[in-house]
Amino acid sequence: MSELNKGEAVTKGLKKVDKSQMTHKNPSLRTGSTVPDGPATRSKSPAPPGTRPPKPESMRAKKPAKKALEGNKWIIENYDAAAGNVEIEASISQSILISRCNGVVIVVKGKANAVNIDNCDKVSLIVDTLVSTVDVVRSKNFQLQVNETIPTVLLDQVEQATIWLSKESISTRVFQSKTDNVNIMVVDENDDSKELPLPSQICSYYDPEKKELISEIVSHCG
Repeated sequence: MSELNKGEAVTKGLKKVDKSQMTHKNPSLRTGSTVPDGPATRSKSPAPPGTRPPKPESMRAKKPAKKALEGNKWIIENYDAAAGNVEIEASISQSILISRCNGVVIVVKGKANAVNIDNCDKVSLIVDTLVSTVDVVRSKNFQLQVNETIPTVLLDQVEQATIWLSKESISTRVFQSKTDNVNIMVVDENDDSKELPLPSQICSYYDPEKKELISEIVSHCG
């Protein structure tokens, strides 16, 4: 701090630079500079020892098919067409969890509690009666056939699904979120099948007279 208090006296010992030594006056001096012209590039840090990038889904080791009753829950996972179809006898206190199955038909006989399906493709589910729901999440090409009755079906992130309802299950409630191409098949009084597509587009607007939000199904004709 004492040097700063000297004011101009602190610069008296500095050597004056000649114009021939200034790089902005003499461009030839810049050619020998060791400073790169462009921005410095950083090399990527090496990955920590012992770590590997995750393998693609197609290269991962296939887990064995599993069908087991654990407590009051049936676990069905990793089944495909090669492993064959699955059939279980369920009771009213038992629920069924189906995950990571592909191209398989699963038959649930009797009166069960509920069925949960997660991360499946081309799974066909046939049920007699459920006390609660069929809950389907993150699945594609799903088919459900109800022989007797179920109260509700929940669909979340489901792409392409068909639900076959019997005459006894005609009042089943279907709730959907982030779905695409979902159809319900019902049987009329002449025993003819009728296909009913679920709406995929909703129009919402505020009604100033009713002072509430109105939502309407968007239908495409023609």
